[in-house]
Amino acid sequence: MGGLNDSEVTELVLLALSCSREKKLFLILICSLLYLGVILGNLVIMFLVIFDSHLQSPMYFLLANLSLIDVGLSSTTIPKIITDLLNEYSVISFQSCMTQICFIHIVGGVEMVLLIAMAFDRCVAICKPLHYLKIMNPKMCVLFVITGWVTGVIHAMSQFAFVINLPFCGPNKVDSFYCDFPKIIRLACTDGAKFQFIVAANSGFMSLGTFILLILSYAFILITVWKRSSGDLSKAFVTLSAHITVVFLFFTPCIVLYVWPSPPPSVDKNLFIVDFALTPVLNPIIYTLRNKDIRVAIKRLHKKRSYSRFC
Repeated sequence: MGGLNDSEVTELVLLALSCSREKKLFLILICSLLYLGVILGNLVIMFLVIFDSHLQSPMYFLLANLSLIDVGLSSTTIPKIITDLLNEYSVISFQSCMTQICFIHIVGGVEMVLLIAMAFDRCVAICKPLHYLKIMNPKMCVLFVITGWVTGVIHAMSQFAFVINLPFCGPNKVDSFYCDFPKIIRLACTDGAKFQFIVAANSGFMSLGTFILLILSYAFILITVWKRSSGDLSKAFVTLSAHITVVFLFFTPCIVLYVWPSPPPSVDKNLFIVDFALTPVLNPIIYTLRNKDIRVAIKRLHKKRSYSRFC
């Protein structure tokens, strides 16, 4: 962390949070409601998967880990934003900014691997149903999760190692809600074109490559089902629609923010809401409303609570 100590910039000002009192109150309300939805929705899914014996399967194990990551992804930014909106000035220390960036990229890398694991899980379940439990055994599921965390750490640290040694002598203003590598590199007192390319190659093409891989895997599943069911794709669409929706919601902002060299501030701010607040709060809704097992588990939990009160 020596690079941080040598930097002349000790704090950054987040300009996106500098607005009128009415707009601040509106943003506080929206962020608070979305964050509450993220916490409650994802905790419900984790609770059901952990304590409902009917949901002890590879698919729901991966879903519970995805919910945990969604909580972590939102928690890296939303609480800080709400706190800053309550204060007159929106300031973050340089060390806190770099820490926030690292957590964002670590959990982002984990989520990418988990989405690949969930696509693989569905591919095995539909294409090789008789071998599903043999292939998606507990060791395989744990390996996916460990791989996700290792990938996330390597992904974040590989970029952090380049940015940490950049000289930052001013300016210190970021027109955004949060810190991220492209925004920080633009503040460096040196030509950051090389480092912006590294970030785009790492985060941008990693996001784009993962997105293409997922779309191809779902296309393979649909083609397989179409061949086996004489053109009837309804079952496959019902099974995969939730996964495809999550993939588009998660990867579209990532691809735009990292592949697009300098997106306008308005685009950046809107995509931030999608990636850090809207997607994590929609994931539990998508999987709950479109998943029969989860709905049945919620009803089962409700019946148990009603029975306990009656007794």
